[in-house]
Amino acid sequence: MKKEIVLILLKPDVIHKGLAGYVLDRFNLTGLELLAMKIVKVTKPLAEAHYGHLKGQAFFGDIVNYLQGTLHGREKVIALVYEGPRAISVCRKVAGATNPENAQPKSIRGSLGRVTTKGVYENLVHVSSDHKEARREIALWFSPEEIGKDIYPIKIEKKLSSKKGWK
Repeated sequence: MKKEIVLILLKPDVIHKGLAGYVLDRFNLTGLELLAMKIVKVTKPLAEAHYGHLKGQAFFGDIVNYLQGTLHGREKVIALVYEGPRAISVCRKVAGATNPENAQPKSIRGSLGRVTTKGVYENLVHVSSDHKEARREIALWFSPEEIGKDIYPIKIEKKLSSKKGWK
């Protein structure tokens, strides 16, 4: 079976609530290979680029602020890259539905997430939605040197990354 790569972000509410180790364990138990991990202070341009596909939506400003940590006073996330068979679907199942109220109770979002009184989904994690998004997102969050092995057999177009190094 072909291996996939996936980007996972442990969002600021995970750090604020002291759940980073627990949430990381949930993904580690999948048997996928961890290729990269780092703590990142999220800038507004990075958050806007990450959620660029949602620009123009009424909630765009809220999700940018959420990823930047303004809701929790934690301006950082833990970014991870995993690889393995069906990595995207495996990690999305562990994470659960985007809306914590619709997520399976044993998923991360279903058991630990919430919807605030302002309607913001505190859903704890981000998981790439598909192969194309995984490539784009990983290039935003990591330089090639930060990943434990060569994950792309071909060169990635420069426009996919705000960083130098992915060519």
